[in-house]
Amino acid sequence: MKKIGDKIEHWILGADQKWKALPEKQQRLFTKLFLAGYTVLTILVLISIFITTANDNNTMSISHITTISDHTAMKRQSHDNKTGSTIKK
Repeated sequence: MKKIGDKIEHWILGADQKWKALPEKQQRLFTKLFLAGYTVLTILVLISIFITTANDNNTMSISHITTISDHTAMKRQSHDNKTGSTIKK
């Protein structure tokens, strides 16, 4: 686990050195581009959420939670009924 942490730290330090090696104008340009991309992505996600929630046919079905043990109990019960077993439950 320590090796992974060291590799990540080494990669981050290398990326930081590359960033600092860029001219200040390029740093500003990249920062503006990243911010613009993030803003556009955020707006698209919000629009998508509004469109999907605005539809009238969006309904949620609420029912009891069934688990694997419930399914096996149902199968066992139906099997018991078929064989005419007199097991008390």
